[in-house]
Amino acid sequence: MLRASRTHHFGFIRDFVTRWDALALLVVLALVVFMAEASRGLLEPLSKLDATPLSLDPRQLPVYAARTTLRMFTALALSLAFTFSYATWAARSPRAARLLIPLLDILQSVPILGFISITFVFFMSLVPGRVLGAEFAAIFAIFTSQAWNMAFSFYQSLRTVPIELSEAADSFRLTPWMRFWQLEVPFGLPALTWNMMMSMSGGWFFVVAAESISVGHTSVALPGIGSYIAIAIEQRNLHAIGWAIAAMAAVILVYDQLIFRPLICWVDRFRVEQEPGSEPPESWALTMMRRSRIISGLTALFHATVRWTSWKLPRRAGPRAPSPARRTRAARRWEVLWIALALLAATLALHRLVVTLMLHTRLAELREVGLLALITMARVVILIALASLLWVPIGVWIGLRPRAAQVMQPVAQFMAAFPANLLFPLFVYLIVAGRLNPDVWLSPLMILGTQWYILFNVIAGASAMPAELRYAAQNLRVGGWLWWKRVALPGVMPYFVTGAITASGGSWNAAIVAEVASWGDTKVEAHGLGAYLAAASADGDFHRIVLGIATMCVFVVCINRWFWRPLYYYAERRYRLT
Repeated sequence: MLRASRTHHFGFIRDFVTRWDALALLVVLALVVFMAEASRGLLEPLSKLDATPLSLDPRQLPVYAARTTLRMFTALALSLAFTFSYATWAARSPRAARLLIPLLDILQSVPILGFISITFVFFMSLVPGRVLGAEFAAIFAIFTSQAWNMAFSFYQSLRTVPIELSEAADSFRLTPWMRFWQLEVPFGLPALTWNMMMSMSGGWFFVVAAESISVGHTSVALPGIGSYIAIAIEQRNLHAIGWAIAAMAAVILVYDQLIFRPLICWVDRFRVEQEPGSEPPESWALTMMRRSRIISGLTALFHATVRWTSWKLPRRAGPRAPSPARRTRAARRWEVLWIALALLAATLALHRLVVTLMLHTRLAELREVGLLALITMARVVILIALASLLWVPIGVWIGLRPRAAQVMQPVAQFMAAFPANLLFPLFVYLIVAGRLNPDVWLSPLMILGTQWYILFNVIAGASAMPAELRYAAQNLRVGGWLWWKRVALPGVMPYFVTGAITASGGSWNAAIVAEVASWGDTKVEAHGLGAYLAAASADGDFHRIVLGIATMCVFVVCINRWFWRPLYYYAERRYRLT
C-alpha cells in the first residue's frame, strides 16, 4: 500500500509522457544525431578529400553508411516532390501529358553516367571548391535513379482511379487541392510505397557511380559505401567487400523497420475493397507513432495545415461554373501555347543535336553505335521476358498474402539494392577461368537490379486487388490457368506494365555498369552500347558521350512509344477498377 501510494503521487507524469513518447523521443534524437554526423564537413574545401583519403578500415563504415544514407533519403525526398507535381500535372492535363510523358521516357533512358557527365561541372560551379558541390552532383545522380520510377507509378495510379471515387469527389465539390490529398494521394500510396522502396534499392545499385565520380581527368570520391566498394574492387580486397555487404544489410534493415515497414502497414487502409480481407500487417514502429503524443501532435498539425490551405483556396461556385464556350476557348489557348512551346523546344534540341553530332560524326561511327544499341536491346528484351516469367507468379503469390509480404519485403529490398559491382569478382573469375563469352555471361548483371521493379509492382497490384473479386472467384470455383487468365493477370496487368517499363529503361541504364566488369587490373568487356558509353565517360570524350546518350534515348523512346505505351493504355482501359 505504501509503495502504491508513493507512485500514485507521481502518476500525473503519465499524463504528459508515456513510454511510447519516450521511445519516439529516443528515435527522433537518434535521427537528429544521425543527420548532424552525416552532414559534417559539407562546407569544407575539396582539398580536404585529397588530404584525408578514404580508408578500407571497417571502423569507418558507420560514418560512410551515414553519409550514403543521408544522400539517398535527400534524393528520395526530392523524388517524392517531383512525383507529386509532375505525375499529377500529366494525369490531370491530357495536353500536358503529350509532352510530359514522352519527356519522362527520355529522362528515364538517359544513363546515370550521362547525367553525371553533363551536370557535374554545373553542380561544382554552384559551390566552387567546396565538398557541397560534389554532394549536389551525387544527390542528383541518385535522384535520377529514383524519380522516374516513382513518377510512372503515381501517374499510373491517377489514371486508374475508380470512376465511382471520382464521382464522389465531384459530388462533394472538392477543390483540386482537397481532391489531391483526400482521393489521389491515398489511392496511389500503396503502389507508390512499394516503388519508393524500389527506388531506394535502385539508388544503392548506382551508388558506386554516384559517389565515386570520374569525368575525364577529374575524379572525386565522396565518403560513402559506394566509394568504399570502388576502392575495394580496385585493390581486390574481398574482406572489404564483405564488410560493405554487411553494412548495406544493416542500413537496409534499420530504415525498413523505421520507415518502410510502418508505411506499408499504414497504407494498407487505402486498399480498394469493400470488406476487409486478411489481417492487416503489423509494425512496432507504427504502433509507437500512433501511441506517441508527440508524433500524434505533428500529424494533427499536418492535417490542420492541409485543411487550412483548403479553406484559403478559392472554391468553385458550382459544379459547372465556367461556361462551355469559355472552357473551350481556354482549352484552345492552352493547346496553342503547348504546341508552340513543344515546337520551340524540338527546334532548339534538333539544332543543338545537328551542331554537336551530325557535323562531327562519320557514317561508319553512326552505324557502329546503332549496331551496339541493337545488341544491348536484344539483351534487354530477353532478360525482361525471363524476369517476367519468373517474378509475376511469385509477386502475385506474395501480394495476396500479407504475412508473406512482411517476410519477403526486407529480403527483396536487400536483393534489389545489391550493386552489380559486388559480383564483379565472381563473374570476372568465372569468365577468365572458364574462357566464357562475356557477351553472354555479363548479361545477367543488367537485370540484377532492375528485375525487382517487376516484382515490387506486381506485389503492389496483387495487394490492391479487391477482396470481393477473390471471393467471387472462390465461390465460382475458378482455379488453375482460368484463375490466372481471368483474375490474377487482369488484376495486376496495369502494375506489371508500369514495372516492365521502368525495368526496361533501368536495364538500358544498368548496361553501363554490367557490360564492363573489372577486378583489380583484370577487365572483362562485352559488346554493347553500355560499354561504349562507359569507355567514352572514362576518356572524357563529350562527343561520344552525347552520341551514345542520344542513341540510347532514341531506342528507349521508340520501344516505349511503339510497344509499352500501347500495352499500357490497353491495360488501363481494359482492366481498370470500376
